[in-house]
Amino acid sequence: MRSPQTVLENLLRHSLDKTYRYERLYRNLYNPDFYLLAYQNVYTNKGAMTPGIDGLTLDGYGVERVNSVIESLKNHSYQPNPARRRYIPKKNGKMRPLGIPSANDKLVQEIVRMMLEGIYEPTLSNFSHGFRPRRSGHTALLQIQHNFTAVKWFVEGDIKAYFDTIDHHVLIAILRRRIADESLIELIWKFLKAGYLENWQYNATFSGTPQGSGISPILANIYLNELDTFMEEYQTSFDKGEVRRSNNEYTMRQSRYQRFSNKCKKLWATMNAEEREAALAEQKRLRKDYQQYPGHVPMDSEYRRIQYVRYADDFIIGVIGSKADAEQVKTDISAFLSDKLKLSMSAEKTLVTHGNDKARFLGYDIVVSNDNSTKKTSRGQSRIFNNRIKLYLPREKWIGKLLEYGVLKIERDVCGKEKWKPLQRDDYMYLPPHEIVAQYNSQIRGIYNYYRLASNVSVLNKFRYVMEYSMYKTFAGKYRITMTKAKLKFTRNGKFSVPYRNKSGEKSVVFYNDGFPRVKVAMGEYVDQTPEYAKLNMPGELFFRYKAGRCDLCGAVSKDVTVHQVRTLKDLTGDTRWEQVMLEKRRKALIVCRECHKNIHT
Repeated sequence: MRSPQTVLENLLRHSLDKTYRYERLYRNLYNPDFYLLAYQNVYTNKGAMTPGIDGLTLDGYGVERVNSVIESLKNHSYQPNPARRRYIPKKNGKMRPLGIPSANDKLVQEIVRMMLEGIYEPTLSNFSHGFRPRRSGHTALLQIQHNFTAVKWFVEGDIKAYFDTIDHHVLIAILRRRIADESLIELIWKFLKAGYLENWQYNATFSGTPQGSGISPILANIYLNELDTFMEEYQTSFDKGEVRRSNNEYTMRQSRYQRFSNKCKKLWATMNAEEREAALAEQKRLRKDYQQYPGHVPMDSEYRRIQYVRYADDFIIGVIGSKADAEQVKTDISAFLSDKLKLSMSAEKTLVTHGNDKARFLGYDIVVSNDNSTKKTSRGQSRIFNNRIKLYLPREKWIGKLLEYGVLKIERDVCGKEKWKPLQRDDYMYLPPHEIVAQYNSQIRGIYNYYRLASNVSVLNKFRYVMEYSMYKTFAGKYRITMTKAKLKFTRNGKFSVPYRNKSGEKSVVFYNDGFPRVKVAMGEYVDQTPEYAKLNMPGELFFRYKAGRCDLCGAVSKDVTVHQVRTLKDLTGDTRWEQVMLEKRRKALIVCRECHKNIHT
């Protein structure tokens, strides 16, 4: 059989030809190497060792398991298990449902995901950023900053319960445009209709894609790519005019400044010091006078523009035009979603906001700057900051994090003024001292990494301050001493540093002290992934270690090896030989022979 890499490269080769229809895709599910590649992709996921309703995890991956799945796919008896339903908290206080697939279903879904990504990823819109390789919320925000210059209105779009309301028939019809393999279509149908188990009660799924499954993100993007395509076509019909009409007030005052400036140049040599000083002051006054006005008419009825960016089911549109234009855009998009995709807009979250007000997107406040200050450029003094998009970290976001972590109590005095009181964290008191500092550092870096594009990101110094004194109080409670003594206990050379020992020798963890500089580039594709899709590093050596067939414990070579996997290395004590090997090699998955795997579980 062909290698998975060759198959995926062939899919990519035809992807840009939108008339090309893919056939005989289902047979790739008979290839054992595809399952090994799928396992390598998913075994580092946070939920890889979470059991489905059958109680199985990815531990024990091997030939026998793969052959059983392949046989059921060949005779079409394969039926995905219902997902195990659980809930995780959302930022707004509500709960988000997650479906946890069975281990074998995770592998099959990952193979389907790889094939669908090879077919569709190169043709997805440049305006789409959610759950895509090398894209993130940061790339979406930077695209807004680059493209939305001088917009007058924002349309903040949100699709109501998107992942739960995707119409299965519409989705399958979209897939059939490119995929001429009914066996694969049938398999995708099975995943969509598998249902879920909640409180041991089976529930059928009549719409939506299961959040938490491997194929949900790519199917969601394929579905909403229809909206992206609609918006690209809509833009061509909406945009009007080449340039805005010149502003007469600006032109008149600029001409007055230019005439006076030219006159001064001619007479400069004949002026005395007092006259030169007066001339410069008048030039400065005239320049300020014309710079109070925009160079072009802001609301030119003969000029319109529209810009669009989407992240998953959230999108934002920038409109250069009237409020009526923005309202019409909102109405047209709502009609398209309802008529073509059977989706509805969230009334409370879909807003039309003026450019001078704050639009909220991906947790950032977005504002059009009215900064008339100038900077010297090749064209002279230019107002390069005016009408630019500014990104801000909302106050309630970082304060909300402090409240969520339980490190801050806000009280009010008799005058109503806020008084902040850092709190100790009782649940951290039983951690080793260096782990306490590491946890605080991780949470500080987490919010900074996400909001580092914000113009006001330095406000996180206040966030750090509260976290710092919460940490001191936690140490004080742990050692039953005062906060001042706790601070002095670990402060070295002005830094709070906690020593610890590991196999490498003496080390120390220093409390976060790197500051909060603003950064103008995207951090990376994993910065804002929601937990169900979050991936850690994906090392490539497991595929080849498994193919080599050498047991990591006894060294025996066999064609029938299996994989022993644990949830996390920090849970291992090192009391057994296999735990020692895992800790020594820093691997949460070992390639072992049947006998060693049996001994591990015995």
